[in-house]
Amino acid sequence: MTYDEAKAFLDTTKQYGSVLGLTSIRDLMADLGDVQETLSIIHVAGTNGKGSVCAMIAEILKEAGYLVGRYSSPAVFSYEEIYQVNGASISHADYAKCMESVMASCGHLTAAGKPHPTAFEIETALAFLYFANQQCDFVILETGMGGATDATNLISSPVCSVLTDISRDHMGFLGDSLAEIAGVKAGIIKQGRPVVTLCQKPEAMAVIEERAKQLNAELILAKEDRICSIRYNADGMEIVCDGRENEKPFHEEGGQAVRAISEKLRLHLLLTGAHQVRNALLALTVSEALCDMGYHIFREHVLAGFEKARWAGRFETIHKEPRIIIDGAHNEGAAEKLKDTIENCFTNQPITYIIGVLADKEHEKMLRLLLPYAKKVYAVTPDNPRALSGEALYMEAQKYHSDVTCAESVGQAVACAVANAGKEEVILAFGSLSYLGQVKEAVKQL
Repeated sequence: MTYDEAKAFLDTTKQYGSVLGLTSIRDLMADLGDVQETLSIIHVAGTNGKGSVCAMIAEILKEAGYLVGRYSSPAVFSYEEIYQVNGASISHADYAKCMESVMASCGHLTAAGKPHPTAFEIETALAFLYFANQQCDFVILETGMGGATDATNLISSPVCSVLTDISRDHMGFLGDSLAEIAGVKAGIIKQGRPVVTLCQKPEAMAVIEERAKQLNAELILAKEDRICSIRYNADGMEIVCDGRENEKPFHEEGGQAVRAISEKLRLHLLLTGAHQVRNALLALTVSEALCDMGYHIFREHVLAGFEKARWAGRFETIHKEPRIIIDGAHNEGAAEKLKDTIENCFTNQPITYIIGVLADKEHEKMLRLLLPYAKKVYAVTPDNPRALSGEALYMEAQKYHSDVTCAESVGQAVACAVANAGKEEVILAFGSLSYLGQVKEAVKQL
């Protein structure tokens, strides 16, 4: 099988839609030898911050000398980036080889009268097979949607489960209330396996605590009162936080233990934004939990991992003069965090927005939160079948801003924004991750 044949097969499976549940993925992985059970998996769910947290954890483990697989979607700039080993995307040859095996197993299932796996189930199976073939020491596994019924949740005994910020998103699939959504996300918690989480809103926190108690899963909280200071700038940030009192510390190379409480951690991140503070705290707490489990993670690995972590499309500067930033803020929770970042990083600076969203997102709430900070707004239509048209977004945006333009294309919006940008102006393109690649391509043409 060639790479093109592999992608063509995947495209044909999109006809099966999106089906929540574990029956089909379990049947598929059983036919593939249940290779996922041979992997040491850190399973990550949540509404916002999953990608950033996964990137930080993966980089810390890589710095510690581990071979780290990472499965994270959707892709922003190239399809292959959803499968990475130590930061390198899967090769076309490896993709084709793994897909050939997965396709054969799909044939076995349908021949036995079972439903054909969906595209996401096939992609997830391919990830497990690829990481097993690569003999990864760890796999950072991000859920696709929700948790309990997500295809990634067939794993029975992760190293630990991780819950990022939980807010309202995908309500049509996950529930109308925060408690219902949290219940689905908390479905990744497994019997007797630790779960690391941020302090969530009370409605969500109560659900997580109850689930952990029922499954005798140690609940480890990333505590915000450890943070001593935060310094923002458009190119990065520094977070200083206390070590852990009365708990096991990180170790220095050579095996000499250092009391973490007497050693403040000074974390330098190129990932920028107010939301990255909580993401970094969660990744730090996961690293500490792994250290407590006996994994060889030293202080210098943690510091270097944070400094080297990257996550494309998350408040990422892609052009310096004028400064153009892209960010995948696509729901109300992410918009609130982007609002905080704008207030911290760009006080009194004029900002031009380029916005493209999907129709099933709470775009009205995003506009209400963010448009007061804009000098000028361009509405665009993302290249996605679920996209809200630029014209419809334009009509919505006019309720909150007096200077809104519906651009004919993403390229036109970028060109106009740059042409009219003052010396100190910032151009911020945000919304659906699916169109940020278009923005980046348009910027290359400047």
